[in-house]
Amino acid sequence: LSAGDQDIESVEVTTFAGSGNSGSVNGTGTSASFNKPHGITTDGTNLYVVERDNHVIRKIVISTGAVTTIAGSAGTYGSTNGTGTSARFYYPRGITTDGTNLYIADSNNHVIRKIVISTGAVTTLAGSAGSYGSTDGTGTSARFKYPSGITIVGTNLYVSDQSNNTIRKIVIATGEVTTFAGSGSWGSANGTGTAASFNSPQDITTDGTNLYLVDRSNTKIRKIVIATGVVTTLAGSGSHGFADGTGSAAKFNYPYGITTDGTNIYVGDSDNNRIRKIVIETGVVTTLAGSASSGSTDGPGTLAKFYEPLGITKVGSNLYVAGYNSKKIRKIALRGTL
Repeated sequence: LSAGDQDIESVEVTTFAGSGNSGSVNGTGTSASFNKPHGITTDGTNLYVVERDNHVIRKIVISTGAVTTIAGSAGTYGSTNGTGTSARFYYPRGITTDGTNLYIADSNNHVIRKIVISTGAVTTLAGSAGSYGSTDGTGTSARFKYPSGITIVGTNLYVSDQSNNTIRKIVIATGEVTTFAGSGSWGSANGTGTAASFNSPQDITTDGTNLYLVDRSNTKIRKIVIATGVVTTLAGSGSHGFADGTGSAAKFNYPYGITTDGTNIYVGDSDNNRIRKIVIETGVVTTLAGSASSGSTDGPGTLAKFYEPLGITKVGSNLYVAGYNSKKIRKIALRGTL
C-alpha cells in the first residue's frame, strides 16, 4: 500500500450528527440540525459544540447522538448572563471544559463566558461585553478583541485573542488576565513571550506541558512551552497551499481547529477541506481525511469530503469534527496504527 492507501484503510469518516440543513433542531443524530458549528470539545462522555451562527451552545451525548441546547437562544444574539436559554451569546467560537464547567470565547462580545454544565448557568469570567481592547486586568476590567480559541491547563485558561494577535492567560479563580505571548502586532517571529508574534491566532489546545495553536493567517502551527513562554513553529511554510511534509515543508490553507492526544496533533485545515495529522516529536505532517474538493461525503480517508472543517476534538480512537459549512458533526474512526 502507498501512504495514501494506508490512510484510506486506516480512517473511516461518517456523519455523527446534523442533517446538513441549516437549523436549530434538537434530536438524535442526523435528525438534529446546526447552523455553522464552530468550536467543539469533550468531557469524554459528551461533546459540546459552539454553534456560531445560532449563538448557542449544544450538547451531544456520544453514546446515543442525542443533541440538546445547553445555553443560548437560537438566532438571538446578545450578552445576557442567565440560565440555559435565557442567556445570550454573540457569534461565539471557541470552547473548552474541565468536566464541570464550559468556558466559551464569546467572540463578538469580546468576553470569556463560563457555563456550569449541571445547571446551564452562564456568567462572564473576563472582559466587558461590547467593549474591545487589549487591556490586562481582572474580570470586567480586562479587554479582548474577538477572542477565538480557548483551552484549559490546570487552574488557568489560555485564549487566542485573534485581533490582538496575542495569547492571553486567565486565572480561573480570580479572572485575572495577562498577556502570555505575542507582541500585539501581527507577524511570525519565534521568541519568548511578547517577543514572539502571531497573525490571527485561532484554535488552541494543550498536552499539559505545551500549548499548540493554529496561527491561521500565517498558515502555521505554533508551539508554546507553558513553563517558559518560548514560541516556536512546529509546522507550516508560511505560504498558503497544500503539501504533506516535515515541519516547514508542509503547507496549510487557513487552518482553524486543533486538538492533541499528546503524541499527535490533529488540524482542521479548513480551506483545504482536509483533516491533517502532525507527529509532535518529528513535525511530520500527513493528510488523514478529505480531499481538495468540498462536500460532505462519508467514506474512508481521502475519499471522504469536508466543507470547511473547523473545530476538532478526540475521544478514544475517534475524532469529532465541526463541519462549518456542511452543518454537520463528523466522526473519524482511527482504525489501526496511525
